[in-house]
Amino acid sequence: MAEMANMDPEGMDGVRMTWNVWPRTKVEASKCVVPLAASISPIRRHSDIPSLPYAPLRCRTCVSVLNAFSRVDFAAKIWICPFCFQRNPFPPQYHMISDTNLPGELYPQYTTVEYALPPSTGQFDPRTAAAPPQTPPPVFVFVLDTCMIEEELGFAKSALKQAIGLLPENALVGFVSFGTQAHVHELGFSEMSKVFVFKGNKEVSKDQVLDQLGLSSRRAPTSGFPKGAQNGFQSAAGVNRFLLPASDCEYTLDLLLDELQTDQWPVQPGHRPQRCTGVALSVAAGLLGACLPGTGVRIVALVGGPCTEGPGTIISKDLSDPVRSHKDLDKDAAPYYKKAVKFYDSIAKQLVAQGHVLDLFASALDQVGVAEMKVAVESTGGLVVLSESFGHSVFKDSFKRVFEDGEQSLGLCFNGTLEINCSKDIKIQGVIGPCSSLEKKGASVADTVIGEGNTNAWKLCGLDKSTCLTVFFDLSSTGSNAPGTVNPQFYLQFVTSYQNPEGQTLLRVTTITRQWVDTALSTEELVQGFDQETAAVVMARLASFKMETEEGFDATRWLDRTLIRLCSKFGDYRKDDPTSFTLNPYFSLFPQFMFNLRRSQFVQVFNNSPDETAYFRMLLNRENISNATVMIQPSLTSYTFSSPPQPALLDVASIAADRILLLDAYFSVVVFHGMTIAQWRNMGYHEQPEHEAFAQLLQAPQEDSQMIVRERFPVPRLVVCDQHGSQARFLLAKLNPSATYNSANEMSAGSDVIFTDDVSLQVFFEHLQKLAVQS
Repeated sequence: MAEMANMDPEGMDGVRMTWNVWPRTKVEASKCVVPLAASISPIRRHSDIPSLPYAPLRCRTCVSVLNAFSRVDFAAKIWICPFCFQRNPFPPQYHMISDTNLPGELYPQYTTVEYALPPSTGQFDPRTAAAPPQTPPPVFVFVLDTCMIEEELGFAKSALKQAIGLLPENALVGFVSFGTQAHVHELGFSEMSKVFVFKGNKEVSKDQVLDQLGLSSRRAPTSGFPKGAQNGFQSAAGVNRFLLPASDCEYTLDLLLDELQTDQWPVQPGHRPQRCTGVALSVAAGLLGACLPGTGVRIVALVGGPCTEGPGTIISKDLSDPVRSHKDLDKDAAPYYKKAVKFYDSIAKQLVAQGHVLDLFASALDQVGVAEMKVAVESTGGLVVLSESFGHSVFKDSFKRVFEDGEQSLGLCFNGTLEINCSKDIKIQGVIGPCSSLEKKGASVADTVIGEGNTNAWKLCGLDKSTCLTVFFDLSSTGSNAPGTVNPQFYLQFVTSYQNPEGQTLLRVTTITRQWVDTALSTEELVQGFDQETAAVVMARLASFKMETEEGFDATRWLDRTLIRLCSKFGDYRKDDPTSFTLNPYFSLFPQFMFNLRRSQFVQVFNNSPDETAYFRMLLNRENISNATVMIQPSLTSYTFSSPPQPALLDVASIAADRILLLDAYFSVVVFHGMTIAQWRNMGYHEQPEHEAFAQLLQAPQEDSQMIVRERFPVPRLVVCDQHGSQARFLLAKLNPSATYNSANEMSAGSDVIFTDDVSLQVFFEHLQKLAVQS
């Protein structure tokens, strides 16, 4: 387990597991309390992954790929699959193979390899059973809301202009604007602006969209190719009227955006503007489904308010009706909610079938319907950013990052599929994360389903270098893994096929092995294989999933009961004696993670809108373990004159008058100045040459916070505040309330107090000890 302590716990494989050794039977697995799960980052960048310029070899029986754990008979030129033990002959091109001349995939250190597939093979999509054409350019269709005040629309338009300037020259661009109606702009007709208008108050089918745009087979003109498209990339007739290479339409689009005004439809006093978000997205999806099915396409939607018109409506036009809250959803008092979710679910299915991605940039002081659109964004692997305004740095910097090149780029890839192969007796329950099931049944599919289940293959329409999925496993009840069986190892293989930004199809194969242990005899090895961070994140994802899918699910009680069971099982204690309770170091951080998870925005929805909750959970489900851990339990760093920056306890006791604190809570980054520091700064001491040390102390957390902001997507909100200031609440809300108004007399001078009835970590742990040791 030493490698767990390195800086990069995911290593080359990008895989972390809740348990790194597994019990042999289903019954023993259920006693582990925390489920058997793996968190995988399918296309995480790592310098050591070899690139192989040929197609992979697959097993004849179980189609798993030849890997470093396969047994090879060099004399007979055969390899034995570690998953099903089938003997497979090597094809003629491997005739030179020997124990001193191995192909890349058989080197023991290369448990992850990437195959660069020759263009002729294309990428097989089980849904369309056809390989897409060669190296298509990436496609971006921008969908812009015009029901906003002048200033907001101005911010959105300048962000769009900047984005179009950053796109690769061959990228195809389309543009749809919407307000009371949806407008598809014909960019190929540059002599004057030509627009196709769709009514905003009724649903439009894909066929109606094509008919109205003149793209259906009945009315289609002769086949057209997008100008500048590469390698004879073919597409439907007339697509070059609506989708043009960025280099050809940048000027036209700039003019169009300059002329674009806010929605001119009159709004009655006391009413919301008529906004037809649903129709605009269906029109964009219909246009792309006809022109470019099965290629890398992103619909980038900029939405500035709630949908009030047509399908996808989340609220009436009357301003006296408040937008739905969590309470309304619990009491089934949100009249539009279920219908809107059903509508976006149908758009999600259409986009997944086409292999296209929906990205959502929502900027408004009110809710815009992220909770309803979540299904379409998450199942297509889209990006989501929620901010208060299109002028806010959270939106502006995040939006720019999507289109940037180089080190800071997100590495957006398209059209992925993930297949998982497992050793016998291991079953896959499902995946939580940005993907959708391909409904491919097999022997390794479990009966119980978590997330996207009933399959061993998934579609990833959009994925990037930080995309992370959680796979839940089960063991078969008829397990032949009884003690004394031959093979002490089991194997898992993750096969991800995807199209990189250059349009090349790559296949990444990661094969990992772990050990079976007989937990009936001893739990020592099992305990040493526990990964506390991964377990905490998996529990957070599972709790969020259950809150959304199970009626009346009480997440706090469920987490508490799970933690008590875990401590009863793995703690050392004498029955009914709480003072004797100790927890193995491999579990020592887990109760603290659970304490912070219970208080986090994933479980406590009070004070958050359904949109914010949906946003937080979407990011929790798609980020890697290190990032997700910070979402659950923020990190706190302390800066003082007497010592270099060092980690501080996430506790109100860490606040001191002569100290600066830097809190990284993932969605926000807070620089908090103690009372004395703030007074000195206000007096301008840092500007005086004799107080250079003070100037440096003020500067250090600012530089560190900027570094966090630069590297993260979506860009977090940066809050700079002082002790007792109004924005200090951003820090106080995350701290352990060890000093509250009840215990204020025990405080040290200069520290702070939290006005809350929440229990502190110490009280929480005392209760846990008491309940864990009960007989």
